[in-house]
Amino acid sequence: MAEGGSWRVEVDREACMGSGICMVYAPGSFVHDDETKAVFQQPPGDPLDAARTALEACPTGALTLIVDDGEV
Repeated sequence: MAEGGSWRVEVDREACMGSGICMVYAPGSFVHDDETKAVFQQPPGDPLDAARTALEACPTGALTLIVDDGEV
């Protein structure tokens, strides 16, 4: 998969506990909303590798990477 391909992250709001780990690893792509839940920013402000690291670090597994036509 190419780094320049289209991708996004879906946040499971029920699973998100608002730890902020995603913002540590991909601060240009995630913010907290008024409920202290992660929100993915489109377009992402970080490279795909940073988003993958954020997904792996999420303590609740609330983040899902969607690339082009399928999940990764």
